[in-house]
Amino acid sequence: MTGQNATSQDTQTQESQAVQSDRPERELYLDAAASDAVPASVIDAMTPFLTEGYGNPSSVHASGKTAARALDAARASFATDLGAHAGDVIFTSGGTEADNLAVKGIALAQIRREREARAAAASASTPARASTPASASPHSPAHRILISAVEHPAVAQSAQWLHDFFDFEVVRIPVDAQAHIDLDALSREARRGATLACIMMANNEVGTIEPVSRAVRICHDAAVPVHVDAVQAAGTIPVDFRGLDADTLAVSGHKFGAPKGLGALLTRSRVAIEPIVSGGGQERGLRSGTPNVAGAIALAVALHEACAGMEERDAPLAASRDALIKAICEAVPGATLTGDPVNRLPGHASFTFPNVNGEALLVDLDARGIEVSSGSACAIGRHEAPGTLLAMGLSETEAKSALRFSFREPLHHTDIRRIAQALRASMTALHAM
Repeated sequence: MTGQNATSQDTQTQESQAVQSDRPERELYLDAAASDAVPASVIDAMTPFLTEGYGNPSSVHASGKTAARALDAARASFATDLGAHAGDVIFTSGGTEADNLAVKGIALAQIRREREARAAAASASTPARASTPASASPHSPAHRILISAVEHPAVAQSAQWLHDFFDFEVVRIPVDAQAHIDLDALSREARRGATLACIMMANNEVGTIEPVSRAVRICHDAAVPVHVDAVQAAGTIPVDFRGLDADTLAVSGHKFGAPKGLGALLTRSRVAIEPIVSGGGQERGLRSGTPNVAGAIALAVALHEACAGMEERDAPLAASRDALIKAICEAVPGATLTGDPVNRLPGHASFTFPNVNGEALLVDLDARGIEVSSGSACAIGRHEAPGTLLAMGLSETEAKSALRFSFREPLHHTDIRRIAQALRASMTALHAM
């Protein structure tokens, strides 16, 4: 080797080492509330129904019957892990579709009932009475949708759609400074009558677990059905659909280890729902379209694994969360925990930070290998203040400084230290700009 070649090789080696030293340590993914990885066991379980058992479960031949049996087994397993009956489960493309089906479907079913009642009354009336303007049955609930002020956009915008196209009144129930729904306000509004009340089980932005059982009893005492958005709860904390006595409940698979684009709506037969997708009448006529057998199996396996490990996992997960909260508050003076400090999701910590923009802080942390969120993943890129934090009474400036740290497995103490150090460095760098 010549001296020139050796020098050139040494220079390239030094440059390569310099580039590697500039790279951050391995990325720490702390955005599980937005989406999580799919375990190999889930992929292994669903793959045969993409490559071998690919028949349409509505077909009557042998391949179709094999697919139908697999779909039934997945439905039964999924229902069991959520405290439901197999017949309660309507598979959907995710939590957003499930929320839309519940909110719009229940309201549209009421409109259909009222239209049919008016038609029946008109046909049975005398000519003199037929000239009286038709109106809804006096026993029909008011065209009002009750939603907590911190509902996910899938619920809030579905309610707004009903207002825009069918003149439903949308009533937002306030929350306190920790994002708990005001049960007294809910009770007052429910007694005035409503088509539906919508209450999330656990908040996606600040992690607060809502008093859903009490809210359901309050609404049912006033004869108001209840839809529960359990997207952040399922697979993380226990969910008992029948025990909760909710009328409908939405779940999304990619929050607990299933692929994206998979979810379900649990429904009780006592509540009428009008389908919002027309077609072949699959899923009890409520969600037309060829069933995704492989997806249903992935949902069932992922949920079962998440629930099976929940009791063993949640205590160390909560301890890890609390250690992270302590480390961040010590590293960044003025950092403020948002949401309920105790009754919150075990792998969820959210903060506001002094004199900094949350999006800028997120970007700086990302460059340091720390991946977090500045709010709901469904609102990223809009540069809006998180609605949940505004409803909790924070100013727009405070709300825009928010970051969310979410994870499904306990963090190692070295990771917690690294996060705290990165946050302190990011804050220092941003304040110096």
